[in-house]
Amino acid sequence: MHRSMDEPTGGTPPAGTRTHPYTDDTDGRSRADGLAPVPYAGPASEPGPGPDPAQVDPAVLGALLLRHGWRRGGPRGRYGRWTPPGPAASGTSLLVPDTTGFPDSVDLLAEALTALARSAEPSARDVLVALTVPSDEIRWWRDVPEGAAGAADWTGADQLRTAARQILLAGALAVRGRAGYHGARHRRKARTALDGTLVGPAAGGRALTAFVPVARGRDVAVQLYSALHATREAVDYQRATGGMEAFDAAVAAGVSRELTEAVVALVRGAEGAGITLAWAPSAGTPPGCPASPEPVEFSPGDLPALRLAGVRYLRDEPAVPVRITGAVVRLRRPGPRGPGVVRLRVLAGAEVAHVRIELDEEAYRIAGHAHLVGLPLRVEGRLENRGGFRRLTGASQVAPVQVDEAERDRLMKSLHENLDYFEEACSGDEE
Repeated sequence: MHRSMDEPTGGTPPAGTRTHPYTDDTDGRSRADGLAPVPYAGPASEPGPGPDPAQVDPAVLGALLLRHGWRRGGPRGRYGRWTPPGPAASGTSLLVPDTTGFPDSVDLLAEALTALARSAEPSARDVLVALTVPSDEIRWWRDVPEGAAGAADWTGADQLRTAARQILLAGALAVRGRAGYHGARHRRKARTALDGTLVGPAAGGRALTAFVPVARGRDVAVQLYSALHATREAVDYQRATGGMEAFDAAVAAGVSRELTEAVVALVRGAEGAGITLAWAPSAGTPPGCPASPEPVEFSPGDLPALRLAGVRYLRDEPAVPVRITGAVVRLRRPGPRGPGVVRLRVLAGAEVAHVRIELDEEAYRIAGHAHLVGLPLRVEGRLENRGGFRRLTGASQVAPVQVDEAERDRLMKSLHENLDYFEEACSGDEE
């Protein structure tokens, strides 16, 4: 029920096989690195089997084909003949029923899915991904000069991938809470919200598409929609008036230093760049969002305003009063007596992995004793934005936390199992 004029005959998968963002593996695919500067060792979400024809909604398949530039022929209400983008009569055509009410609907859908899986058309892969895991699609592109054979250079392709990763993380951070500067706060939970995200680069290294699963990541996609448009409006206001007030108001829409820096990374070195969002047809349009959001585009002329906003967000984000409970993982002072510096692995009270605290002699002694007996420490103070909210100042009420034997054993086991992580976390320069 379909015709293929140039289907591949071997077992090689289509170019740009579905991958998980973003660190290259030796097999040519990618896996997650946690959207952080340090590679994340969490589980990668490898794509599973293709969609079940009996569960595929023809209307959803048709909407995805139309989104990716396929052309429909045939009368409405019965069957449609879909042909891929590009020159007429090239590639695989698909015969897709308009409803599941026909006796051969499931068979036709099965044949259409098989043809998509075998097609060399890059958009065929994207359609299959969206059918297998209902996902909102976020697409980035950069307008860069062509290199040899029309391909983007290696540095530019890597820059695109890095900027996309940063933009996704900025959206996930904004879901956790609004702030002009997040620093180290909320990053673990933000990365968790992006688990299962799939990515498929477009040919030439100038574009990248992320498939954010609706079940876990729709909040991130919706947040990015509002934050990116608010960023565009704030930049326009700054360029027209010279004022930065619009960036202050844009924090409520999810704009932050992390987002402005990510957009700078996307645009830098390009003649222009943009982001487009498309909602999963099976899930419908989120409340308060347009059915087909307009692309958000940025140019090199926007970079000064974005950089000024990032500096402003960093400077103006206030310190946060907290009461932290944490395990002592490092103690240091210049001599046998006097004040010293302590590192805590945060167990409760703040959305950061660890904090650095300067303690007076008595508080330092208490921290040392707590470390020796395997007890967590409780301390009050203010998380300072300098250093990414990893520094606690004005420490007071320093005291060990009494826990039962089972909880103490669990804490000690956790410490020993994560020694490598603690060394890495605490090996940065002392501020």
